[in-house]
Amino acid sequence: MNLALPALVPALPALGAAATLAVGKKAPGLARPLAIVPVAVSAVLALVVALQLGTGQALDAATRLTPTGGPDIALALHLDGFSSLISVLVGLVATCVQVYSTAYLRKDPRYPSYAALVSLFTAAMFLVVYSGDLIVLLVGWEVMGICSYFLIGHHWETEDARSASLKAFLVTKLGDVPFLFGIFLLGADAGSFRIPDVLAAATDGRLGHPTLIALLLLAGVAGKSAQFPLHTWLPDAMAGPTPVSALIHAATMVAAGIYLVARLLPVFLLSGAALVVLAVMAAVTMIGSALCALAQDDLKRVLAYSTVGQLGYMAGALATGDREASVFHLVSHGAFKALLFLAAGVVIHAAHTNSISAMSRIPGLRKRVPDAYWTMGIALVALVGLPPFSGFFSKEAVLTAAEHAANGEALTNGLGPASAVPEAAGWIVLISAGLTALLTAAYATRLFLVSFHSPQAAGASQAAVPQAVASAAGHEADAPYSPELDEADPATAEPPAMRWPLWVLAIPTMGFGVAGLRSDWLPALLDGGSLRPSAVTAVIGTGLAVVGVLAAYGAWRSATARLATGRPAPADAGRVPEQAGAPIAEVIVADPGRTLLGPLFGPARHGFGVDRLYHALFVRPVTAAARLVRFLDREVVETYVRGSGAGANLLGRAVRLAQTGNAQTYLSALLAGVVLLAVLVAV
Repeated sequence: MNLALPALVPALPALGAAATLAVGKKAPGLARPLAIVPVAVSAVLALVVALQLGTGQALDAATRLTPTGGPDIALALHLDGFSSLISVLVGLVATCVQVYSTAYLRKDPRYPSYAALVSLFTAAMFLVVYSGDLIVLLVGWEVMGICSYFLIGHHWETEDARSASLKAFLVTKLGDVPFLFGIFLLGADAGSFRIPDVLAAATDGRLGHPTLIALLLLAGVAGKSAQFPLHTWLPDAMAGPTPVSALIHAATMVAAGIYLVARLLPVFLLSGAALVVLAVMAAVTMIGSALCALAQDDLKRVLAYSTVGQLGYMAGALATGDREASVFHLVSHGAFKALLFLAAGVVIHAAHTNSISAMSRIPGLRKRVPDAYWTMGIALVALVGLPPFSGFFSKEAVLTAAEHAANGEALTNGLGPASAVPEAAGWIVLISAGLTALLTAAYATRLFLVSFHSPQAAGASQAAVPQAVASAAGHEADAPYSPELDEADPATAEPPAMRWPLWVLAIPTMGFGVAGLRSDWLPALLDGGSLRPSAVTAVIGTGLAVVGVLAAYGAWRSATARLATGRPAPADAGRVPEQAGAPIAEVIVADPGRTLLGPLFGPARHGFGVDRLYHALFVRPVTAAARLVRFLDREVVETYVRGSGAGANLLGRAVRLAQTGNAQTYLSALLAGVVLLAVLVAV
């Protein structure tokens, strides 16, 4: 293989980003081609590299960048089936996002800088995927972090965007500090930062501190992949433009942490304690995020919590020792989650609101956006995990991996002994993943029914659509909400650039699982193990999903029946304030989430108070310490500084009084001094 091909994959988007920044404002007509073409060409090249590499093959190439006095830093490529598969996903999603953004932000004056940052973000993820050196991987890792800060805060004139971007940056950096120490310690133990050398050292048992290394790396993974307890930044990041959400949640930033653990899984297999910690972290993340998703009113926040939970699935598969299942679900999830966010953008464009309760009052919304309606339905079925969509096969692969690990037969596929995975980790993941499958089906069904099939909207006339859109901007008063600036005209249909990417992403959403497992080319591309679901987990997992769908549907029918008879639903049924006109009116919304969660609805809506806890434990003490430091600096240190200045000033004034300019006075003073000295000497 010509090494120029894989080298161009991350280089082209980076060059496109520089070109877009350089000429975007001077020649706005060139901004869109410069945003789309380099990323699209990189996607094609990534596919060509994957095809040339083939299955069961690996390619390593490196050139030393600089000596360090210890392990050298090398510009290295490490290509195998995992990097090939994920690079194709990154290229596909990034190209769809760039095309979609040309229409979604077509009137945005800051589009050139936005497009350049998306291209740079894509280049950084390609660098993470292709890098064969941990230090170079760290460069891509950090570039993604700073790009996410600017992209989430794209609408910086709003307080929500500013605070969300700062929160995302600080929380992820909190995980990156121990992550950096983990990389240094891993390189020191292995004697190299090259990934093949690190894996060889792990296989040979030459790592002196495997548990410490694994735990330090997990801190960075928890931040980047939004796992408990560093998950709180991701729902708030919905204040950024919707295409950015699709890119972050599907193929780049949050996928980077999972990919890193998959790449370094032999290191984690040396520490059973680290695997149990990873399993517990995944379990808490899965269940907690699914409960939160069931209570959200903001469409994008529902999808954000869904992403957190699905990342928990991937982390759980890694905790059971099966990186094949984890990466399978990462790629499957990347396709249908990008589809969900882009379809959500179309719906928000038409409804002028993120609130699903407000959408429920818009008549004919599903007819207004037929492409988004059908593709979102396809993606939600894949999210639920029903056959034959890709989500079914990848979710069942995770459950099968957990089942084997619980029985002491972990599917490590030759990366380590099955006994390296504690059975407790398998049971933790298996039970939590089953419960999450039930909850996922419930919140996906709730989202679809409340947004598109509300009886309130069905009973309204089509003539009322403009007024309904104008008045639907209100959201539930107590619900967290992440608005973004909306410049769309509800009377204007979505352009083709916002519609055809949905159907492009719908293809892998529907067919990736069947195509990948029918001829077993996908397992051959990865570690060679089986990805076919076992009969027991397939029946249980699908059964739980069906139960979740039926429970949500039953609760929705019950809530709509109470609404029709004028009786309130439990927990006040959710009152939605209208924003059009005064006095403010309230509309009762049939929300099955309140019925299903009961007393948990309020805590789940606000993330079970984790943000408030962090504010009390960390933000307030840090703020108080900052105030104390400010007081000491202003009132103590500056007092001494001002005092010394004042003393010098007074001394200067005293000396100035003696400088009269009269020579007789100077001579008299000199003689007086001489007489005084003479007297003193004589005495």
